[in-house]
Amino acid sequence: MSKPGPKSKSAQTHHTGLYKADSVKDVAESLGITNLADTVASSLASDVEYRIHQVVEAPSRYMRHARRTTLTTADIDLALRTLNIEPLYGHTPHAPFTFRRALPFPHLASAGAVYFVEDEEIDFDKVLREEKITVPRGVNWTAHWLAVEGVQPLVPENPPAVPREEPSPATTATNGKPSLPGGAPAPGRQQQQAGQQNQQTQLVKQVLSRELQLYYTRLASSLLPPSSSVSDSAKRTAALASLRADAGLQALLPYLVRWVGEGVVSVLREATPGEQDGETLEVLLDAVGAILENGTLFIEPYLHQLLPAILSILLHSTLPRSHATHLRTAAAQTLGRLLTQHSTTYPSLSPRIMKTLLVALLGGAPKPLGTREGAIRGLVGIGKEAVRKGVLEGGGARIVGEECATLGGEGVDGVVDGVMTALQTLSPPSDMAESLDPMQEEDAKLIGQLNNLLGEFFTQKVVSRGDRAWAAGIVESVD
Repeated sequence: MSKPGPKSKSAQTHHTGLYKADSVKDVAESLGITNLADTVASSLASDVEYRIHQVVEAPSRYMRHARRTTLTTADIDLALRTLNIEPLYGHTPHAPFTFRRALPFPHLASAGAVYFVEDEEIDFDKVLREEKITVPRGVNWTAHWLAVEGVQPLVPENPPAVPREEPSPATTATNGKPSLPGGAPAPGRQQQQAGQQNQQTQLVKQVLSRELQLYYTRLASSLLPPSSSVSDSAKRTAALASLRADAGLQALLPYLVRWVGEGVVSVLREATPGEQDGETLEVLLDAVGAILENGTLFIEPYLHQLLPAILSILLHSTLPRSHATHLRTAAAQTLGRLLTQHSTTYPSLSPRIMKTLLVALLGGAPKPLGTREGAIRGLVGIGKEAVRKGVLEGGGARIVGEECATLGGEGVDGVVDGVMTALQTLSPPSDMAESLDPMQEEDAKLIGQLNNLLGEFFTQKVVSRGDRAWAAGIVESVD
């Protein structure tokens, strides 16, 4: 047999694939490359065909793993990313293109089928007549209060409030206020108030557990009415300790605050409160102090209900004589504790309270000495700056001194003690007192300065103490 002859060079460079060498030459000529060798064109055509097979085979794997029989543009994008090739943008599987087959060319019978993307024809008259659709806003998030102390704020983000049912007559008290849990009566003379008001208002219904109702009943009965027996004192001490430290009393807090307020009003309504009324006010102040000391209670929404009760005890003019000083001192201490705890949250709270006390002390209309004493002790409870503005710079000591010198009697002892306590707040007395000598020039000048600040009445009180350093500290506190 004869051996086959060597293949010709043209036969070796002949490429019979899907991608022809002529297509490579056409692309080269469009880029300005002429006279491209046939071997180079054939090699490039083979490489292009290999790359096309690779790009088609890779997305086919994604199609098979997705158990589909249709290849999508998303599969090709994933395959291009896998091959470290930048994907083709503008082609999404959600809006696939519609390809149409072009009509055959009569003059090129050898040309294959040609497909193209059909452009959508838009009628501008129809578009202008159609109603415009508003594009919705994108998805975002924001924060808002769902509920504050069990009350849903009326903001657009919250659902509308469900209308409440009318309360039954059994759930409404005679004064138009919700009855206290457990049926416990408010302290004081609530029986005398029955039938005075017939108007009933619609109330917010709040359900308390039976344990809290029982706790409220036991607490109210243990605190009031006050008694001097050993067993009642032990119960009162235990009740205050529980109110001071127990958690889980938040739902009962509005009832406790109203119980204190009604108790104070019922006692101070009397023209001449007795000894029993003074003990009742002391217990109510102890209850307020225990509530303020309980760190588990969120009391800020109820400050506007507690302050009237504290200020009423502090500034009332006719407290029981044997309890007046102690009650006003305790109310001032409670007021100072309240401002210390919540003045940072409410910056306007301290100025408002101080303005109320200054009006009670320096008001133009004549004020009872008991009211002025309470205002001075309240300023002492607030702090040194309040005492300086009210007692010294405002002239409170001069006004009180003139009234004490005019009235005299036993009623001035309390207010005099209050002013002297306020002066000791400004400058504490020295341990080694040195008496003032009016005959000496320096001491006489110091006494004159005291007279300008305090008036003649309290200047004599300070000089009689025989403490020169204390008197000088009072004068220097104004500078």
